[in-house]
Amino acid sequence: MDLNSKTAIVTGGGSGFGAGIARALAQAGAQVLVADINADAARDIAREIGGVHAAVDVCQNTAMAGLAYTAADQLGEVDIFVNNAGITHLPTAMEDVTEADFDRIMAVNTKSVFLMAKHFVPAMKARGSGAILNVASTAGVSPRPRLSWYNASKGWMITATKSMAVELAPYGVRVNAINPVAGETPLLASFMGEDTPEMRAKFLSTIPLGRFSTPEDMGNAATFLCSDAASMITGVALEVDGGRCI
Repeated sequence: MDLNSKTAIVTGGGSGFGAGIARALAQAGAQVLVADINADAARDIAREIGGVHAAVDVCQNTAMAGLAYTAADQLGEVDIFVNNAGITHLPTAMEDVTEADFDRIMAVNTKSVFLMAKHFVPAMKARGSGAILNVASTAGVSPRPRLSWYNASKGWMITATKSMAVELAPYGVRVNAINPVAGETPLLASFMGEDTPEMRAKFLSTIPLGRFSTPEDMGNAATFLCSDAASMITGVALEVDGGRCI
């Protein structure tokens, strides 16, 4: 799981799982570009890990094109791209989710992957190597009620991962996903509806190992899947969920 001489981009890397992944990749030796819509958060994590940062709205084509230019300037070739940026809606009946919330979820959780492919995959194909990691969710495998459109976006990401893997395999580019269960991130309260001891206990009762996912858990899984130790693994959506999907 040595990533020395590797370069990586982590979107949504300024907090939560993204920050955990950025830290782990850097610890394994990669030079990491932390991309986040929150410039201050991205700068803080980049400074902590000795990386670089960029303020990026991942659902805007011009912003992702700009990220490609920044990466070329700061990193040179990009070996690893982690599509971690994501949002959800509050637990709500499917018909009551606003159109604006639906559009935002699909833009951040799905269109961002499309834009990454447009701006970064051609160089990986030309070079004949690369590793792409999509941060999906157990919600795409075992959906919870009242999170229907978030669930759907993560199911899309899992299918996109498999499709990308099949198409890019002949070019030496691997594509995998990880499926976290909810964890100590800024989205936790949104998943539960309210962050109370009672709601936490109810949520934890569905996880056989009895704890939430942590940024460190995601970082460990991401480092493995993006390293040469996983050179024969592509198209996998790895559940890092304490048994939630059993």
